Amino acid sequence: MEPRKGPLNRTPDMLATRYFRNRRAACTASAKGLACGAAATIVTGLGNSRMNNDVLWLVRLGIDQGLLEREHCIAVRKKVGEAAEIGDFAQQLIDDGHVDDVASLEKIAGLAMAKGQKSAPLSDPFESSDTAAPFIPKQTAEQRKASLATNAGPVPHFDFDTLGVLDDGALAAGLRGLLRATARHLASDLHLSTGTRPFIRKNRQLTFISDYKLTADDALRLNTALLSEGQKKIFLQAKDYDYALALSATDRYRVNLMFHKNGAAGSYRMVPDKVRTLADLGYSAHIDTLKRLLSYHNGLILITGPVGSGKTTTLASMVSYLNETRTDHIITVEDPIEVVQAAKGCNVTQREVGPHTKSFFTALKGALREDPDIIVIGELRDLETIEMAITASETGHLVIGTMHTSDAATTLNRLLDVFPPSQQTQIRASVAESLRGVVCQRLLPSTEGGLTLACEILINNTAIQNLIREGKAQGLRNTMETGVREGMCLMDNVVFALWQGKKITPETALANISNRVLRAKIS
Repeated sequence: MEPRKGPLNRTPDMLATRYFRNRRAACTASAKGLACGAAATIVTGLGNSRMNNDVLWLVRLGIDQGLLEREHCIAVRKKVGEAAEIGDFAQQLIDDGHVDDVASLEKIAGLAMAKGQKSAPLSDPFESSDTAAPFIPKQTAEQRKASLATNAGPVPHFDFDTLGVLDDGALAAGLRGLLRATARHLASDLHLSTGTRPFIRKNRQLTFISDYKLTADDALRLNTALLSEGQKKIFLQAKDYDYALALSATDRYRVNLMFHKNGAAGSYRMVPDKVRTLADLGYSAHIDTLKRLLSYHNGLILITGPVGSGKTTTLASMVSYLNETRTDHIITVEDPIEVVQAAKGCNVTQREVGPHTKSFFTALKGALREDPDIIVIGELRDLETIEMAITASETGHLVIGTMHTSDAATTLNRLLDVFPPSQQTQIRASVAESLRGVVCQRLLPSTEGGLTLACEILINNTAIQNLIREGKAQGLRNTMETGVREGMCLMDNVVFALWQGKKITPETALANISNRVLRAKIS
């Protein structure tokens, strides 16, 4: 609905005088002095050409924060007309008994006046039933082009300057809308932190979604809006809290809450609504190698990479493949559960550190008595967990885990060096026998927009086993270069091939290649 404009010859003073003259008698007759004060606040200094936008914003904000009902607003519009001033509209809401909290109406009216100066709401609040509409802003031509190319939604938006008037229910609904808009935009993370502007991460790049700096109270209210009372108590006591947020079966988010020097902060990682195949992730050239690794019924497979490199996504894809191609019992231990795996060929038991088990170590120890065929560990982060994973891989289980390392050599050094010197000989012999392979991955900015996968794959053969037993990690590179026929590949060579195929820029290639010979070939 396009708001109709009033006569252009009305000045703000004339309108204000007319308004106060007409409303004074009504206020006196009804003895609603407070209502008069609210109406006076609402209309000060406004002209009729802006009033229609103001009314739309008043209704939009009032519905979003639960103060107004859409049906009531429609009834009031029929009484006062579509070209009504915001003061007339607000007073009619009060007179008809639709609003009891006049103070909140005054606050919303002030925000509506400020927003009305700039533009109308993106959707007509009298007609729209989609409460998420206010959180989806208009797009620029460049944004529309990028969205069409990637099937992404518009840049997520939220009216953070309305936080002061939103009650807890409306705030929770608004945050849910913001999370869904962030997911539709295909961003990976949303950050809400005290003292800074809210921002998202997409394709490794940060983008602010508002100019509003969150106060300590704002950030605390936002980041606890979706917590139960028990969860909120845990967070306020521990000052750190990780949990999986499920808004629906397809809307899932991994959340980390914490406190820093300025106040509360929250990081929301978007969990894909469906599990992508290994080929879809970028492993098309290595599918046969990965399928061969996943065909084993015992041993250790490591998925590694820096933070944000897609390890969890790859792990979920592997579990999905096993679930579809085998008839085994899979036990996963995660912190928290991100991708829910429904049972297909396999029975999948998913456990979360905290609600379901005390730690990765205790879950692994218990898993050995729970008749699993495959054990999936969200992260190998300490000596006890790594030791138990190696033990499980030696006792007839296929164990798949992740580590935060950048290449195969670093992965093996990290895996082995956590053990004390007295155990080094024994543990090297165990790893040499039980290791099946190491898959290292990185996500690099693509020349076509988005990200592209680069990987390094180590397959454990006789030569690799000897190097592990003897502690000669420096020889891994040469052995992997000669093991191409077995499916091995080096990160440097893969990145160089991506540059040759014009999938990444020379700058990206140089930043991810350490081989001096290959670097010299890049111009």
